[in-house]
Amino acid sequence: MNAVATPGVGLAILCVALVAAAAAVYWVAQLGPISVAPWAATRAVVQLAVVASVLAAALAHLWSSMLVLLVMFAAAAFTAARRAGAGWSAAWLTLGLGAGLVATIPPMILSGVVPLAGVAVVPVGGIILGGTMTGTSLAARRALDALTERRGEVEAALSLGFTERDARLEIIRATATDALLPGVDQTRTVGLVTLPGAFVGVLVASGSAAQAAAVQVLVLLGLLLAQSCAVATTIELVARGRVGRTHHHP
Repeated sequence: MNAVATPGVGLAILCVALVAAAAAVYWVAQLGPISVAPWAATRAVVQLAVVASVLAAALAHLWSSMLVLLVMFAAAAFTAARRAGAGWSAAWLTLGLGAGLVATIPPMILSGVVPLAGVAVVPVGGIILGGTMTGTSLAARRALDALTERRGEVEAALSLGFTERDARLEIIRATATDALLPGVDQTRTVGLVTLPGAFVGVLVASGSAAQAAAVQVLVLLGLLLAQSCAVATTIELVARGRVGRTHHHP
């Protein structure tokens, strides 16, 4: 089986040439400082080297693999909270992330489809977590924006006898659909518009298109469930006032 991008002198020379060409385009087209591309490339190489070294050691043991997932979860929670612009109340968004993971990862492992091993759990869990983070942050941000922009409609619903939760849900329910659109579109167009990373990775590693397709289907359907649970939980938290803003977030 042919390998792709095998580490070696050829790869190093090609990468340097690509970065130099990018820097030249920056200079000729005056897109910005010519150091942008080399600096970004240097950071990418260093960061990936560190991550590769850590993962090589961590994935050898189940407990260390779970620790890696925990760190990834913490990073996802921080990112979702920052994007939502909800201050300290955004800590509640960890419930949305957790709901998505609990709904998908345990069934995958208990069914035996995903082996209980770091080399399998971490990649699949990471992909699920990344999609769940996106859905959670989008749902929270758009719901809070809607409540700010349409506060008068919430007050009108309250005057008609709606509870605070129900009045808010009337306004923010549509934003949940918007937050789920990226994941739904990705599933609908897979193989037609893009070949996602899981498919390409397994195809390169195994050379089997059938196995690559099976892994990608598992990941995409897991993402549909995880994002649905995460967004539903997030919208409920916003409706109940657990996640909110003390001031307008631009």
